[in-house]
Amino acid sequence: MKAEFSPYLKSIASGLKELIAELSKHFDYVSVLSTDSVGFSMAASQKVKSITGNTLMTERGNVVRVYKNGLYSEYSFNLFDPDKALETASKIRKILDAQISVLDETGSLVYFTKQLKDEPQELFVEMETDSLPETTDLAALMDKLQGFSNEGIALSEEIIDCNVRAQSTHVCKMFLTKNKDLRQSYVYSEGGISMTGVRGEKMDYAHSGVSDREGPHIFDTLGETVKKTFKELNDNLGSKRIEPGEYDIITSPEVSGLIAHEAFGHGVEMDMFVKQRALGASYIDKRVGSDKVTMHEGANCVKDVASYAFDDEGTLAGDVIEIDKGILKTGVCDALAALRLGCEPTGNGKRQNFEHKAYTRMTNTMFDPGEYTKEEMIASVKKGYLLSGMFSGMEDPKHWGIQCIIARGYEIVDGKLTGKVVSPVVLTGYVPDLLGSISMASTDYESFGSGACGKGYKEWVKVSDGGPYLKARARLG
Repeated sequence: MKAEFSPYLKSIASGLKELIAELSKHFDYVSVLSTDSVGFSMAASQKVKSITGNTLMTERGNVVRVYKNGLYSEYSFNLFDPDKALETASKIRKILDAQISVLDETGSLVYFTKQLKDEPQELFVEMETDSLPETTDLAALMDKLQGFSNEGIALSEEIIDCNVRAQSTHVCKMFLTKNKDLRQSYVYSEGGISMTGVRGEKMDYAHSGVSDREGPHIFDTLGETVKKTFKELNDNLGSKRIEPGEYDIITSPEVSGLIAHEAFGHGVEMDMFVKQRALGASYIDKRVGSDKVTMHEGANCVKDVASYAFDDEGTLAGDVIEIDKGILKTGVCDALAALRLGCEPTGNGKRQNFEHKAYTRMTNTMFDPGEYTKEEMIASVKKGYLLSGMFSGMEDPKHWGIQCIIARGYEIVDGKLTGKVVSPVVLTGYVPDLLGSISMASTDYESFGSGACGKGYKEWVKVSDGGPYLKARARLG
């Protein structure tokens, strides 16, 4: 079925075009991003049940961007009466003129930026989905989630709680200028199992998730995720501390995605190039990894929660090859950063919501697959670990340091898994050294999108990442 485009956005489109026409008499460029996204978030465990009508991307509102004399300014609002478009335009003009005049009055230094292009373009996309969040029987779904929680608890007396989370969002966005009319509608869903257990004096937990640009039917697969999470919890409860050192490692697709996100995430968001806060700017067309490393970034490079038709600045979704056989070819950028750097935008201009600024943000960040099987890669390791599961990660774009907190490591000795598990595992290093050590990549290939990414300490957006199993050399502790 098609994810139907918002009737509300359709009803205000003509009024917004009238508003744009009126503002265009005074400003050189005018755009409006309008959103109407609905969804739900729910959780069930042995202790609590909760249902809300909010997810990260549920919103209804508009943001106007204007350009005049080298300056951009924005104004956001949620209520819009299409019968009062001219009145609203007059109000917005006064506010935006006041913003610009403050710069003149204070003598503030202006960073001159060129005008965005406004070439004629129309797009109407209603993406396929198996179901819609707004028509989901939430009571029945809650019963299902509670059943999954009960199944998890029943697996062992060591389990003290099993939390089951599910959220789904129907995203509708419309981007309008004098010459553009872009509209998209799609659904994404994500869910997860978090299981906590105790063995003796040790308490630990494990988490596994599911995600896709699909409807709430994806939650039917959480029964298998319960079993997977239980196995991982059991491994964690029986784990030991790792002896710090440098090891050969094989990363699961989830850990490969974490490395992709942290190693070449914020560090190649090109608004960081404008601010001179990323080392990656000086490495374009230089080697940053082995010839086994090719990495794609873009809303079109894989189908998951961060896949869309156009970004929040009206740039069509892309598929950018950031690293080609170890050579850093480019970063990704929003429209204004592209103007300032003299390049083309890549479809990575994203807002947390209509009340927030657009920044260059990641979408899907993926290592390319290789030619080996996981078994062949394990057999090649003399002493090391197969790393699985992720907790968190961070990077230093200015110096290219990386730190990944990984859920567990499975010991490999003489090409075989010994059964010994270490947990948790902290992977650290210098990005070019880590990527330069990659010597094998598997034919397996997965994406993961059950989390979100912040820019600094705020500005949260949906992202996904992944890739194949990778063999590398890294410092673990």
